[in-house]
Amino acid sequence: MSSSGSVFAGQVVVVMGGSSGIGEAAAAAFAADGAEVVVTGRSRERLDQAVTRIGGASRGHCVDATDQAGLDAFFATVGTVDHLVVAVSGAVGGGPFADLDLTDLAAGFDAKFWAQVRVVQTALPHLRKDGSVTLITAASARAAFPGTAGLAAINGALEAMVPPLAVELAPLRINAVSPGVVDTAWWDRVPAEQRRALFDGLAATTPVGRVGRPEDLASAIHLMAANTFITGVVLDCTGGANLATGR
Repeated sequence: MSSSGSVFAGQVVVVMGGSSGIGEAAAAAFAADGAEVVVTGRSRERLDQAVTRIGGASRGHCVDATDQAGLDAFFATVGTVDHLVVAVSGAVGGGPFADLDLTDLAAGFDAKFWAQVRVVQTALPHLRKDGSVTLITAASARAAFPGTAGLAAINGALEAMVPPLAVELAPLRINAVSPGVVDTAWWDRVPAEQRRALFDGLAATTPVGRVGRPEDLASAIHLMAANTFITGVVLDCTGGANLATGR
């Protein structure tokens, strides 16, 4: 983060999906650095709670990223956006391929791939010409873990768009941050004891010796928006879990 605390002073940062987890942590980082932060989510109660935690010049808007009319109305009222972070995601699309419910996979694409694409396309007329867009994907896009083929397809499709969009939409900068396993509410569907065993097992085989925290990803997202010489990049933020260690 900036030592001056004002890298983003006077700038508007929109964090789509900013009411919890990685999105909220990113919003807090921008707010701490002087930005006017607009966070979106589908629950007014969760948004209000997140805005209280984020502090600074932050406010929340109820927006469903899968609703085109809602997105149109939101961006029409938010004004010029300097930086856009798209952290919307879904909770389906994983599982063993032989038994993968293709309806669930399609829903996973709707909730993340199509939602992120729709957000960026709708935001384009409202983005500062030389601002930035940062997508939040996932390291499953380029990993080879059993049971993640559907998730790999969803996130891989988003990551494949980053380089051509960076060229096509220049000088607007387009990047993605690709998290590994991060301890957020996304994992709450896994029973606590099983989740802890999973995290401990991953930590033991990861170079940094732990799973990620939302603040780790927030720092990476902040970098992608702040550094005006980075575009077309998918930045792995995995603690080294994606490295070939020879194990």
